[in-house]
Amino acid sequence: MVDLKSQYNTIKTEIDTAIQNVLNTTAYINGPEVKEFQKELENYLSVKHVIPCANGTDALQIAMMALNLKPDDEVITSNFTFAATVEVIALLKLTPVLVDVYHDTFNINIEAVKKAITPKTKAIVPVHLFGQCADMEPLLQLAKEHHLHIIEDNAQAIGADYTFADGTKKKAGTMGIVGTTSFFPSKNLGCYGDGGAIFTNDDDLAQKLRSIANHGMAQRYYYDSIGVNSRLDSIQAAILKVKLPHLDAYCQARQNVANFYNNAFANHPNIITPTTSDFTTHVFHQYTLRIINANRNELHQYLLENDIPNAIYYPVPLHTQKAYQDNRFKNEDFEVTNELVQTVISLPMHTEFDEEQLTYITQKVLTFFTK
Repeated sequence: MVDLKSQYNTIKTEIDTAIQNVLNTTAYINGPEVKEFQKELENYLSVKHVIPCANGTDALQIAMMALNLKPDDEVITSNFTFAATVEVIALLKLTPVLVDVYHDTFNINIEAVKKAITPKTKAIVPVHLFGQCADMEPLLQLAKEHHLHIIEDNAQAIGADYTFADGTKKKAGTMGIVGTTSFFPSKNLGCYGDGGAIFTNDDDLAQKLRSIANHGMAQRYYYDSIGVNSRLDSIQAAILKVKLPHLDAYCQARQNVANFYNNAFANHPNIITPTTSDFTTHVFHQYTLRIINANRNELHQYLLENDIPNAIYYPVPLHTQKAYQDNRFKNEDFEVTNELVQTVISLPMHTEFDEEQLTYITQKVLTFFTK
């Protein structure tokens, strides 16, 4: 699904030098590379504070801990997403409230969010799925009216831009009270292991986030809150520092691949290509089709037989997963999610494609519908 080796080869000298510098200094934890990457990412995102941490799941958990959410507080999020989003809600003994998504963007449905708000609701977690922003302006207005926190799950859309009605642009992950991301290797900005970060413009919240990520210490050996041990190590930070200046080019390369796919599949009766909303750019962490009036699972197997990686994100709705089943969730409330899990399929998406590879993939997909 991603060609990390070819991407590494294009920046090999820079990466090898950055890693060797860490080995030479032996500053493996909280070395200068971590602070330098933090500052450079703050500049890129135009956000006051970036708090690096160990992974994207930790980022979500630390964000919720810092907002003083209490057991049984309700947190609204999307039913169509990776489990980490709801996992941390449950781990903190908060109450997950799952809502449906839109057919075209796969992102959280604003009307469904409105209906789900109760006096117990304390936060909304929009997921910027597959590479484009959820519609943040109405969500932010809704949160303001109901005194709710917005926690952006930006694990899949770093680098995307959101445009407000007045023309103001902001980067994905920087619009809510706090945003989170993952640097898992396959992400648009990925390291060579695990990594994550938290973003905020709130000075007091930033201080608390840093403390919680470091065992609850604001001052060494003085514990002001219950914390966790969640660090981005220096080698991963050094790799990310090399890759960050390439992020916009990586996103453009993915957009070029998406354009190739879109043109190849245009107006096909069995294929619905991804939709990009007017208010957001799409950085295509995934390129996800909907297959209609045809068997998605057979296409999945056919592509594998022809040596074409592909994936189904996601095959089972969260509300039917054993870990998250709850009598509060009614199957009829998730009409779109229930359809998407039967119809979506993601094709390979990365920065190193050549036209021959893309032609092979698209021709095999088209051949499936004529065989």
